Amino acid sequence: MRHVNARYPFLDAPTPLAFAHRGGAAEGDENTVEAFGRAIDLGYRYVETDVQATSDGVAVVFHDDTLHRIFGRDARVDELRYADLASIRVDGDPVVPRLDAVLAAWPEVRFNIDVKCDAAVAPVVDVVRRAGALDRVLLAAFSDARTARLRAELGPELATSLGHRGAGLLYAASRVGWGAARTGRRVAAAQVPPTSGRLRVVDRRFVRHAHRLGLQVHVWTIDDPAEMHELLDLGVDGIMTDHIDVLRDVYTQRGHWPA
Repeated sequence: MRHVNARYPFLDAPTPLAFAHRGGAAEGDENTVEAFGRAIDLGYRYVETDVQATSDGVAVVFHDDTLHRIFGRDARVDELRYADLASIRVDGDPVVPRLDAVLAAWPEVRFNIDVKCDAAVAPVVDVVRRAGALDRVLLAAFSDARTARLRAELGPELATSLGHRGAGLLYAASRVGWGAARTGRRVAAAQVPPTSGRLRVVDRRFVRHAHRLGLQVHVWTIDDPAEMHELLDLGVDGIMTDHIDVLRDVYTQRGHWPA
């Protein structure tokens, strides 16, 4: 077990880290209180989730821009008030939680939060500040400009990951052996898929180069146990999965599952 980039409190745990992607979406629900509770009961202490913003500026835990895939409605999240989302219930319980409520419910759990849109930046910053959660969140986004805004608002102690452009530059640098040494001082991790189209992203060269820059490598979204073993053999620092029972079993076999 290693501690690459453990100067960020979010990462101050033995690696490899196990992330429940959207709480473990393979169970049929995602980004719900029930999903998070299920993963945490299984032993997960790192949960990956997503945040959108409502029209009245509430940070809500939801992946898509619209309600179509999950609820069969074409409404956009950013055109709805939080009260509109709170009215959507299953068995009497709301199914689109607020970010502040999720952070409050599990104060010992670390949340890897994908900030899905620019409008969510200010609400997320406000929630993290009010919750005093700077040491237990990593804020991610595909947009490098968005993560830069988040770091500017919350300061250098905030853990963030590389955006899409930054991850591409890291991959290119790993091929030719160059890279800005400052990268590891501004960013906590490279969170990437194992492949992009026909291109293999995560290999031994990529992992070694990221580690030289002080970056952890977290790979998403991995559900096959053979691929999990392969990535762990390469030295990755974390795996995100929808199949939380499968990843737990692989980590247990390898002696990585936290006590």
